[in-house]
Amino acid sequence: MKRLRVLMTRQEIVPERLAGATVVVLDVFMATTTLLAILENGASDVYPAESLEEAEGLRARLGPENVLRGGEQDAARIDGYDHGPFPEEYASGVVKNKDVIFVTTNGTRAIADAAPAGRVLLGCLRNAPAVARELEASGTDSVYLVCAGSAGRFTVEDFLGAATIISNMNAPEQWRPNDAAWLALDFMQRHKDNVPGALEESRAGRWFVENDRMDAFRFVADVGASDLVPEVVDGRAVV
Repeated sequence: MKRLRVLMTRQEIVPERLAGATVVVLDVFMATTTLLAILENGASDVYPAESLEEAEGLRARLGPENVLRGGEQDAARIDGYDHGPFPEEYASGVVKNKDVIFVTTNGTRAIADAAPAGRVLLGCLRNAPAVARELEASGTDSVYLVCAGSAGRFTVEDFLGAATIISNMNAPEQWRPNDAAWLALDFMQRHKDNVPGALEESRAGRWFVENDRMDAFRFVADVGASDLVPEVVDGRAVV
């Protein structure tokens, strides 16, 4: 039977167990959502960097002329970087035909932690149904849905992303879920008719409401808006 596992935070990753598996990394607010937007808007090469040091090494190797740097550290914009963590900062007119280096506190570190897997995909609410279809079409028999979390803590938004992917997978009886995957299915039964409402109740969701960032919130919460499933290959996010 196929194995389906949800990891509540990136700290639960055991690298030696990932060999041959397909990992979907979820950092709904904001890394995987923003990386998807960057790719959709026509960037040439997109590099999720594990750390500021890796980002600087990439920039030195690529040359600064055609490279944009973006992201956050500890929820703050990075001094000297071109852009922050929000999708609207990476419109087509900004990133088209550019190389983008993107680094965040949790999401891009989770991507790096998942590197030993057979495949590493990027998931969020916007592409959750497409990710589900990709997992089924690939024939993989071992899937990890990795919630990036926040500083080692569980976050509702990433768990909601994992639950949305699972709920869009057909023939659930073919999969053997771990306890967290079973809990995600139960969670989705209660919130499937109002995913944005559940997202709004999360700690991060409340921040978007309280700080009048509802355009960004609605972008993140738009389930199924994208059919693209980014994959990280040799350190680059590609479609």
